[in-house]
Amino acid sequence: MALSSAYQTYKNNAILTATPQELTLMLYDGALKFCNQAIKSIEAGRITEAHRYIVRTEDIIEEFQATLDKKYPISKELDSLYEYIYRRLVEANIKKDKVILEEVYELIKELRDTWKEAMKLAKTQSV
Repeated sequence: MALSSAYQTYKNNAILTATPQELTLMLYDGALKFCNQAIKSIEAGRITEAHRYIVRTEDIIEEFQATLDKKYPISKELDSLYEYIYRRLVEANIKKDKVILEEVYELIKELRDTWKEAMKLAKTQSV
């Protein structure tokens, strides 16, 4: 029990001290985790659990859309991509379709990997 409490404290501190860029990366990681858990839940026939994980993934994608800074040209393309991912998540949830979730997982993973690379480049350029 103490180990669980220590881990929770560590996670909370990591979130509270993270930069906005690190928080974005954490959200991408969370979306990947929930999407993967939804896939596993569907495979195991745990439909209610799959629904819960898909909705959590949807929530993160909605957050990304809501926080896009519209003054940058890339925002329009990202908004379209987030909208597509969201629609696919809704479809996957209705059909409990693992294949759609696997597609979404790959799209989110690509976005996360691109974000991670951009963070590295920004860090090296600021040094």
